Amino acid sequence: MEHITSTPTMKAPAARFTGDVYLNMIEAPTEPALLAAGLVRFTPGARTNWHSHALGQVLYVTDGVGLVGTRDGGVARVSAGETLKCPAGEEHWHGATDTHLMAHIALVVGDGDGDGTTWLEPVTDEQYDAALATV
Repeated sequence: MEHITSTPTMKAPAARFTGDVYLNMIEAPTEPALLAAGLVRFTPGARTNWHSHALGQVLYVTDGVGLVGTRDGGVARVSAGETLKCPAGEEHWHGATDTHLMAHIALVVGDGDGDGTTWLEPVTDEQYDAALATV
């Protein structure tokens, strides 16, 4: 058994996120286990870039209200206590609404070469505003 009493909070990299986003890694994918888990906190208006996961992703919302958007224009409004599953290979983004923070635990099973995430371009303000308008 390993008892971890704290994990440092780090600011998420600006190359992958818009706005202020903070991350506490819970578990990094290390052989033989391939689970990556992190607590991610988004301030109002903050969001990820577009991205996909080789084996999918599970988001469990712990606090606040957020959005998850897909390339086909689908948008889900998520709140504390809800879970959202992103299928393998689906390009998507997630973040807070413009008026509420949002925190989630992100779970990803790595593909043997890290966490299997492919990071893409930022979500534009226009794409974000359009997502807000749909919920």
